[in-house]
Amino acid sequence: MSLSDFQHPLWLILLLVPAAIVVGYVLAVRSKRRRTVRFGNFGTVKTVDRGARRWFTHVPAVLLVLSLVALVVALAGPQEEQKVPRNRATVMLVVDVSLSMESTDVAPSRLEAAQEAATTFSNNLTQGVNLGLVSFAGTASMLVAPTTDRGPVIRAIERLRLDERTATGEAIYTSTQAIQTFTDSLGGPDQAPPARIVLLSDGKETVPADPTEERGAFTAAERAKEAGIPVSTISFGTLYGTVDIQGRSQPVPVDDASLRTIAEKSGGEFFTASSLEELDSVYRTLEEQIGYEWKKADASRPWLVTGAMLAMLAAAGSLVAHRRIP
Repeated sequence: MSLSDFQHPLWLILLLVPAAIVVGYVLAVRSKRRRTVRFGNFGTVKTVDRGARRWFTHVPAVLLVLSLVALVVALAGPQEEQKVPRNRATVMLVVDVSLSMESTDVAPSRLEAAQEAATTFSNNLTQGVNLGLVSFAGTASMLVAPTTDRGPVIRAIERLRLDERTATGEAIYTSTQAIQTFTDSLGGPDQAPPARIVLLSDGKETVPADPTEERGAFTAAERAKEAGIPVSTISFGTLYGTVDIQGRSQPVPVDDASLRTIAEKSGGEFFTASSLEELDSVYRTLEEQIGYEWKKADASRPWLVTGAMLAMLAAAGSLVAHRRIP
């Protein structure tokens, strides 16, 4: 622990007091022994020598000095890195509702599993986080603007319905715009809390066909990075998923490559999940990253408790050893 770990390091000067007490105590004990040997009789000296061997008679003094040290350290305001809930953050949860999400390779279906996991994620996210919701298929819909009220988000998740095509880029643009609008309402970028887009999808973008086009997913990811908003992507499903379209089984394998690229281009992270349990695990990881931060916080309480306990033990020890309180 360095001086920079204390809020009020000047209080540490008071550590000279217990140091002086130790020196004074040692000198007093030696002086008492010399006086006893010089002026006492042989029986008294034997008694003193026998008492000197009772080392525990000095324990109360040691405990008292240690309690003073602990209390002085507490006065100096020690700090340590602690995980604390964020007071503010903004998250847009983005859910793919294209027809491929009807696949049952993830029980009971990709969409139903995604709804269940998203609901759990919303409930568990720390209250200081503003959470919004966007769904997308052929177009993107901003269902809930960022808010600390989880009720609207959960109700909107329950009402998600499937539709045709996949416009991933539009979903990212819509989410970025929602975060920027919310940021402006807080006084602009200088006052803005940290923000992130969490995008869950299972398939390749189809609108537009080329993700590098202006409204494509890769371009949208680059724009999000320019705005300082990373996109964490979750590839949800398996390579063996199928859906029934007009009586024909259509394969709908997950597209890890494009979702990984979106995360990389935006400065976010890429995750995969092929079951509800794995998806819950991914969301728990995101909850930790988004909802908590490591920062220096007050750590004086343990020192205060230690100092108080040592002082009480010193008093009790003195009563036992000397029949008095020091």
